[in-house]
Amino acid sequence: MKTLLLKYKAVIKFILTFSIVYGLLTIAYKFYLQFSTGTAFYPDYFTNLVARQTEILLNKLDYKTVIIPHTNEPSIKVIVNDKYLARVVEGCNSLSVIILFVSFIIAFSGKLKTAILYAFSGAVFIYVINLLRIVLLSIGLYHYPKKEYILHTVIFPAIIYGIVFLLWLIWVNRFSNVKRKHE
Repeated sequence: MKTLLLKYKAVIKFILTFSIVYGLLTIAYKFYLQFSTGTAFYPDYFTNLVARQTEILLNKLDYKTVIIPHTNEPSIKVIVNDKYLARVVEGCNSLSVIILFVSFIIAFSGKLKTAILYAFSGAVFIYVINLLRIVLLSIGLYHYPKKEYILHTVIFPAIIYGIVFLLWLIWVNRFSNVKRKHE
């Protein structure tokens, strides 16, 4: 048993570290969501921020856009040229994806300073890509409403998760301790 543990020490360390970090960040995020209700930023600060930035970008692209709080659920309606197109919900703010990304970076450890910089810059990059994804999704829904399923369920999730996967590959192959051990 001890030999088996030693043989898979790196895998066990990765799983435990990932699970602990992911669990702690997820719990912190749940507390954030719980205590952000009833604030001026409906439904929560980051979801509201994503919706407002989506509105700004769509307006800059000449799509007359307004956002309004949804009355029946914790989300924000995106209305383009007086047409209700989409809603921005908590899952659209990219924080859950960022938590997953950061947990992986920490679990595949590297130099502390490099890990912090990579996690931070990766989180910002994921946030920006997610925002652009929502803008493009809104434009797609405006022009091709019958393609909602493929746009929302297939293409745009593939974009965000594909970017995260590429960032992970870069981390593991260029910056993590795993790369240095095999050199």
